[in-house]
Amino acid sequence: MSHPKPRRVHDVEALKALTHPLRLALLRHLLVNGPRTASECAAAVRSSASNCSWHLRQLARFDFVERTEGGDGRERPWRATAVGFDTGAFDEDPAVRTAQEALLALGLAEDHRQMRAFLDRQEEFSREWLLASAHQVYGLRVAPAELTRLMEQVDDLLRPYLAPLRPDAPEDAAVVRVGVQAFPLVEG
Repeated sequence: MSHPKPRRVHDVEALKALTHPLRLALLRHLLVNGPRTASECAAAVRSSASNCSWHLRQLARFDFVERTEGGDGRERPWRATAVGFDTGAFDEDPAVRTAQEALLALGLAEDHRQMRAFLDRQEEFSREWLLASAHQVYGLRVAPAELTRLMEQVDDLLRPYLAPLRPDAPEDAAVVRVGVQAFPLVEG
């Protein structure tokens, strides 16, 4: 079964729209949790509903999110328009590359924040979840073509488990964060 791939984002203005911390948090929240109202998003990202609504409209300008049917008539839910977003290889255009780097830095900071939150609150998780959690780092010796192929295989392995694509998850399933980084090591 083929699963949808992430949307490739390479337009500098769209990339800049994502480099706002609240917008990135909102988009990540919708990607993981599915359609949510601005009020529901506000509780999750620690902001006000009106602020979230404004930033969701900014994301909609670049087709990252859209309104869905449902809600109470007063407030309709928003949903992500793709199952993920990918900036691709670093662009040769300096403006695009700068936006890609800013988005990557923001994403890494959020990943660190989420890992720190897990470490700070690990006593809230069952022993089973603590044993299943992992933080592993590997030093691989690969050529660029091998790394490309390896990352495609990792993506193919993980994609069926993406939260918005998995309606058949076991009852004890929870959303977990899996991040994969692959880049040439810089010594020193």
